[in-house]
Amino acid sequence: MNAENDVKNELGLVHVYTGNGKGKTTAALGLSLRALGGGLSVAMVQFMKPDQGSGEYVMAKKLDNFTLMPLGLPHLVDPKNITDEDRKAAHDALLIVKEMLYSGRYDLFIIDEINVAMGWKLIDVSNVIDILKKRPKNIEVVLTGRYAPDEIIEFADLVTEMKCIKHPYDKGIGPRKCIES
Repeated sequence: MNAENDVKNELGLVHVYTGNGKGKTTAALGLSLRALGGGLSVAMVQFMKPDQGSGEYVMAKKLDNFTLMPLGLPHLVDPKNITDEDRKAAHDALLIVKEMLYSGRYDLFIIDEINVAMGWKLIDVSNVIDILKKRPKNIEVVLTGRYAPDEIIEFADLVTEMKCIKHPYDKGIGPRKCIES
């Protein structure tokens, strides 16, 4: 057995990156770079994020063995006014997640902003857990976003909460190209 197979045999945990601090998606992207460097294949599906032409979208096109699928609508979801269109987009994204996850093509599978989708009741937590339980063995999964439901935290093997201590937004500094977008 070669070293790459040894690594793949150790995969299979579920990570959760949540909290009100910056860095959840950034941490998942950092993990993806580490995985790619080790010869693993990576997929990242993004709930509620359209293709924005930001750094990660541009870079994803240049990386072998990295698939990035932004599945959000062209508008942001308003948590105080969730529409049927918002729910349908999240439901459709979950079907794509299931299909890609079950394909066995990926060693690391990142589901970006899914915690928000569950927290805002766009998709059902029990459906997500069921999909994760039935995935092929030896696929590492990362769930990102604020509002991770308690059931997801309980189910996961690793949970990290990003806590905001200080942020440039407090000084009126908006998102900067290549850093926050």
